[in-house]
Amino acid sequence: MHTVAVLALDKVIPFDLSTPIEAFTRTRLPDGRAGYQVRVCAERPEVDAGSFLLRAPWGLDGLADADTVIVPGTADPAAPLPPAVHEALTAAAANGTRIASICTGTFALAAAGLLDGLRATTHWIAAGELAAAHPAIDVDPDVLYVDNGQLLTSAGAAAGLDLCLHLIRRDYGSAVAADAARLSVMPLEREGGQAQFIVQPYPSTPRGSALEPLLAWLQDNVGRDLALADIAARAGMSTRTLIRRFREQTGTTPLQWLHRARVRQAQHLLETTTHSVERIGAQVGFGSPTAFRDRFKRTTGVSPQTYRRTFR
Repeated sequence: MHTVAVLALDKVIPFDLSTPIEAFTRTRLPDGRAGYQVRVCAERPEVDAGSFLLRAPWGLDGLADADTVIVPGTADPAAPLPPAVHEALTAAAANGTRIASICTGTFALAAAGLLDGLRATTHWIAAGELAAAHPAIDVDPDVLYVDNGQLLTSAGAAAGLDLCLHLIRRDYGSAVAADAARLSVMPLEREGGQAQFIVQPYPSTPRGSALEPLLAWLQDNVGRDLALADIAARAGMSTRTLIRRFREQTGTTPLQWLHRARVRQAQHLLETTTHSVERIGAQVGFGSPTAFRDRFKRTTGVSPQTYRRTFR
């Protein structure tokens, strides 16, 4: 039987902790046998889980002979990794144990030096912090999970279940994983990544910037057919100067900023109106339905129709 050790760190997020416990303990093989033995392990017997205290039956020695170690997220991902936990994780990795993280649990793997040179993900709201603290990691904030073979990371909340189902499929095949997904009332594979859940922000611009009036005008005119020359004329500068100023003050180009503003407005309309996708694309300034669908999917990871079904 495959043994899964779930590592409960202090300030563990209860949702992240319960996800692998539920997913793996309910997995059944075709003959009815349990597919996994699940252990909850911790450095100390009592763990702070925020709104309650958790008593862990296993210590860190429970990681030593486990086939898989799961590290759920914590409410304070930037907290220093305890030396004993660091040692237990690096020893498990050196032993060839499969190690996976859920949500901000990625920070623990990063602090142990296990993700250097690899692609990884975490909850989108913490992705920037992870990338800044660990520049050797290729942080991808758009996906639900990343499988590097021995080391896997997942995005926030429900993405932990996507990861667990993926591991079940790796271990026992699609039929067993599909049965586990049905028990969880969850599709075996969800369309798109976590990009669809991100509220698309406008690039930050310092207050009082010379571009601030122009950006306000662009927000009010996203539905117009605007070329770079139109924007430059509105700003009263050459296109070359406009592009340079935009990059200096927003980190992007005028047209990229405009595309993002259009997608953000389209998200709002898909959530709050019954207008057709074609009409919304035209309302926010895309020249054709195809151009709208392509840009929307490139930005959010899903089609406009899928986004509407998810969020309306």
